Amino acid sequence: MVDVTVSAAEVAKFNALAARWWDKTGPMRPLHAMNPARIGWILSHTDRRFPSPAGVRVLDVGCGAGLAAEALFEHGFDVLGIDAAEDVIAAARAHAGPDGPSYRVAVAEELLAEGARFPVITALEVIEHVPDPAAFVRVLAGLLAPGGMLFLSTLNRTKRSLLVAKLGAEYVLRLLPVGTHDWRRFITPVELSRLVRDAGARVTDTAGLSPGLGGWRTTRDLGVNYLLAAEV
Repeated sequence: MVDVTVSAAEVAKFNALAARWWDKTGPMRPLHAMNPARIGWILSHTDRRFPSPAGVRVLDVGCGAGLAAEALFEHGFDVLGIDAAEDVIAAARAHAGPDGPSYRVAVAEELLAEGARFPVITALEVIEHVPDPAAFVRVLAGLLAPGGMLFLSTLNRTKRSLLVAKLGAEYVLRLLPVGTHDWRRFITPVELSRLVRDAGARVTDTAGLSPGLGGWRTTRDLGVNYLLAAEV
């Protein structure tokens, strides 16, 4: 099976960051800062469907070193995090210890070929790094159990995101390593919604993610970072 959900160059780039992934002042500090807001938004949706999350399986695709996976696990979900970057998965396992989420070096296509299905799937800050976003969304939709919930977060392709998320974050403020993002690969909410529909799912909600003095929060402003929820 041809991997459409990973790029060797992207895997190498994130493997190089593995040792500092859990450093809240390091290269992943924007993810640490936004994680409570994005997880809170996801839980606001899943709690209505799964008021008792014990035993409910969650697949976190492109999990990195486990920021989202650990937060969802701590809420009570049975979490499997997958990533193609071996060093990153090693960092996730080391941080979580034996009693944390399960982790596996894998791509989503492998699980699809195995017939795996999940009631909840997350892919956060991932789709802007994959070679074929449409194929990626199709694979994710194929991994959803009937009635399953899919959560994506990414960056909008706007002039503001170019200034804030690319030039500002990487070159001016040095919040991210230079080269973390390719603005041309950012996806608008309209484009992502179309990919989701074409994959056989329906969009149920969207929200913006914005930083503020009190930390990141969800807003109606989708101009830079945003979240999307879908169901099959």
